[in-house]
Amino acid sequence: MNRRTFVAAMAAPAAAFQARSANRPNVLVLMSDQHSSHVLGCRGDKVARTPNLDGLAASGVLFENAYCQSPLCVPARASFLTGRQPHETRVWTNGDALPSDTPTFAHSLGAAGYDTALIGRMHFNGVDQWHGFAKRLVGSLSPMYPHLEYPLPPNLLEGAKGSSRDAIRVAGPGRTAYQVYDEQVTQATVEYLNQRGKDARKPFCAVAGFVLPHSPYICAKQDWDYYYDRVTVPQPPPREVEGLHPAIRAWRRNRGVEDLTIEEIRRARTGYYGLVTEFDRHVGSILDALKKSGLSENTVVVYTTDHGEMAGEHGMWWKSNFYEGAVSTPLIMAWPGNMPAGRRIPEIVSHVDIGPTLAALAGAEPLPSASGRSMAPLLSGSTQDWPNEAFSEYAPQLGVPATRMIRSGPWKLVHFDGMRPQMFNLEDDPGELRDLGESPAHAEVRRRLLARVLHGWPADEMKRELSRRAREQRLIRLWSQQVKPEAPQQWIAPEGSNVFTQPW
Repeated sequence: MNRRTFVAAMAAPAAAFQARSANRPNVLVLMSDQHSSHVLGCRGDKVARTPNLDGLAASGVLFENAYCQSPLCVPARASFLTGRQPHETRVWTNGDALPSDTPTFAHSLGAAGYDTALIGRMHFNGVDQWHGFAKRLVGSLSPMYPHLEYPLPPNLLEGAKGSSRDAIRVAGPGRTAYQVYDEQVTQATVEYLNQRGKDARKPFCAVAGFVLPHSPYICAKQDWDYYYDRVTVPQPPPREVEGLHPAIRAWRRNRGVEDLTIEEIRRARTGYYGLVTEFDRHVGSILDALKKSGLSENTVVVYTTDHGEMAGEHGMWWKSNFYEGAVSTPLIMAWPGNMPAGRRIPEIVSHVDIGPTLAALAGAEPLPSASGRSMAPLLSGSTQDWPNEAFSEYAPQLGVPATRMIRSGPWKLVHFDGMRPQMFNLEDDPGELRDLGESPAHAEVRRRLLARVLHGWPADEMKRELSRRAREQRLIRLWSQQVKPEAPQQWIAPEGSNVFTQPW
C-alpha cells in the first residue's frame, strides 16, 4: 500500500477499506512503564542513550505533544485501550478494574479478523486479564488479587516498588525481577514475531508491555557506570520553591522528597537513565526480529508509555501530577513506505487517539463511545479541524484534591478542586517555571480554559463513587487474603532474580 492509497484508505469507511484491502497492516505496539518524554535522544536529551527508539522515530513519525489521560498506570492504560477518558471508563485509581464489557481496540481488531496477543504488562486488576486479546503471553506483573505479593524480594521495603522515598534510597547498580520480567517479555515477543513470519495467513495486533524504566532506580552496572558522572542534577530555583502551589507542596511533603541530597538525586537519576537504556536495548531486539521475520514492511509499529516520570524535575519524582515530565508521553508511529520518515508532528494528541487510529488502519469497526479520534488526518499531513487539545485527570490522593488538566494550544491549565489553578504558556515557558494561575493579565485565557476543563467532569460524583468502592474493596481484600484464589495469569519471579550491590 503506497502513501496515496494509505491516505485514501484512512479516510474511507472501515467496511469499505476492509473490503478493498487484501493486505492490511500488522500492528506491533511497544509500551513501557513510566518513561519521561524528556529522557529520549530524539526528543533532545543529549545524555540519554536510546539509539533504537531514536532510529524508530527517524523511520517514522514522532508526536511532539502527546499526553496520557491520567498520570497513573491503571487509569492511563484503560484510556489507551478504550479511547475513553477516565471519567468515561470510571477507572480512576490503581485499584480499579476496567469492566469486561467495555470494548477495547483489541476487540475491534479481533472482530476484523486480526490475531491479537498481549505479551506482558498491562496492569489489569481482577480475573479478566485479556480485555479483548485472544492470547496472553507472559502473565501479569501486578497482583491480580490483593493478597498476592509483587515479585520483588521480601526484604525490599514496600515503598521501593512504588512512589515513596524508599525507591530513591535503594538506587544503585544491580538487578531486579523487573528486569528479568522485561527480558522474558522481549524473548516472548521475538518468538511470537518469528512464528508470525512463518504463518502470515491473517494480520496480527501484538502489544508488548514492559515494566522498565519504572522504579526502583536500580540498573545494570555497565549503565550505572556510564551515566553516573553524566546525568544532570536538577534543582528547583529557590523562587520556584517559595512559590510552589499548595497542592504541589503537599505532594512533595507527603511523599517524603522535600529534603533529598544532591547525591540521592544523582544516584536515582543515574538508575533511571540506565533503565531507559536497558529498555531501549529490548526495543532493538524486537525490531531486529521484526525485520528478520520479513514482516517489517507491512507492520505499523507504535511506541508509547503509560505516563511519564519526573526524575527530580521540579523537586518531584514518579508521576501523579501534571507537569510535563509526568503527563506528556513519548509517541512514535512508523510504517515503511506509508508514513513519512523523520516527520515531527507538533499538534496535541492523546492516548485516547491511538485506538481509533489503529481501528482505522485495520479497516475495523470504530470504537463505540470513544472520545478520542483517528490521527489519520495528521499522519496524512492535514491539520484542518484537529482540536489541538488534550485532557488528563487524577483522583484525590495523599492530600492533593481531585485534579484535571487541559492542554490547549500553547496553554496548559491545571484545575485543583477547591484550590487556585496552575497555568503555563508552554511556548514561552517550556520549563513550567512561571505560574500564571493568578495573573490578572491572563484572566480571560484562564476563564476560557477553566470552562473547558470543568465541562462534563463529574468531580463530586467521582469522589462519592471512590468512597463507595473503598468500602467494597475492603471486603474483597479480606476475602482474597483468606481464600487466596488461584491466579494462573500471575507472573512469578524466578529464584535469584534480585541482586543488589547497593545495600538498603
